[in-house]
Amino acid sequence: MTGFLGQALLYIVPFLLVLTFIVTNHELGHFLVARAFGVKVDRFSIGFGRTIVARTDRHGTEWRLAWLPLGGYVKFSGDLDPSSVPDQAGLAELKQRVIAENGPGAERDYFHFKPIWQRALIVAAGPAANFALSIALFALIFGFLGSTLIPARVQSVMPDSPAAAAGFMPGDLITAVNGRIIRDSQDVTRKVMLSAGDSLRFTVNRDDRAIVLLATPVRRVEDDEIAGRINVGRIGLSLLPEPGEARIVRYNPVEAVGKGFGMTGEVLGTTMSYLGRIVSGKESGDMLSGPLGIAKAAGGVTKQAASATADPGFQALNVATTLVYFAAIVSIGIGFLNLLPIPVLDGGHLLFYGYEAVARRPVPARVQEIGYRVGLALLAGLMLFATWNDLQKLSLFKFLGGLA
Repeated sequence: MTGFLGQALLYIVPFLLVLTFIVTNHELGHFLVARAFGVKVDRFSIGFGRTIVARTDRHGTEWRLAWLPLGGYVKFSGDLDPSSVPDQAGLAELKQRVIAENGPGAERDYFHFKPIWQRALIVAAGPAANFALSIALFALIFGFLGSTLIPARVQSVMPDSPAAAAGFMPGDLITAVNGRIIRDSQDVTRKVMLSAGDSLRFTVNRDDRAIVLLATPVRRVEDDEIAGRINVGRIGLSLLPEPGEARIVRYNPVEAVGKGFGMTGEVLGTTMSYLGRIVSGKESGDMLSGPLGIAKAAGGVTKQAASATADPGFQALNVATTLVYFAAIVSIGIGFLNLLPIPVLDGGHLLFYGYEAVARRPVPARVQEIGYRVGLALLAGLMLFATWNDLQKLSLFKFLGGLA
């Protein structure tokens, strides 16, 4: 029983810490830009449910810590409509009520009566805060620890594999894939993983000669300690540098921030590429994860980092660094998800504001209602699909004697 509780805490606690930290930062982005534009804010809550502690600042905003650590939220004054985009009639009613309660001109402090460009910036500030957080976390890691570059040196070639058919040989150094320069073996692994069925052009250095080899990754099911059961592309190569080839690169603060920008852009690009492959039918989408998958990954990286060394000090540093890196990745995912043009998300609000800017009036209430319901259904469907993937990866159905 004690062992089960320990394992549960290993997965749940890092997940809650990372999620609450990221979502609070997202909401803080909304809040800070809203405050800069003079928007009246009723509440900023960290967590949901019953209040643990609360205080009200001089601006009338209640700062609240709640008992359920699953993120948080910011509530603007007059924010009664579930989609946060009232129609013409709703705006008129809200304005009349605000003036009746606070006097003429009070409505100018309310979010819904701010210019469109200000509302759009306030809404976009949430995802922007996610990306800024990722850049900062990556920069922190690169600035303090640097990065280890491991050349993509071929150690062995699996018989009867795409790599063998392409002509790879032990000792080859992969220097480019599809014309993109390769400095680290992980770049090759990531590209191959998401290219099943696509021919890739590898430039390799063999005996100081540049040779071009063509190989098409094949799909393979693997059990990953962190991600669970995944379906990825492989060509049958084992990569391992020769002694002394791996090197640690140090960065000054400016270079670290630039590296943080680059890493954030790379993760975003990979995400968009993967989604594009899902749409085109090249991927099944089984790598999309929901809360269960994120919790498992959080626990997995924590466990892996803790077991990397026996020294308590280095163990704590390793766990902290790994969770910071993990938080940066998850923050990018949450920022990207919120920018999708679904009415219940920030991207949906921006879509409505785009219509309002062109039509010079808010989206009609009936259209908003339909959009809100469709958006909620899409989001629920996405979460169900991701949760199904998580359960499959956890081999739950196999454990229960079911489908898998």
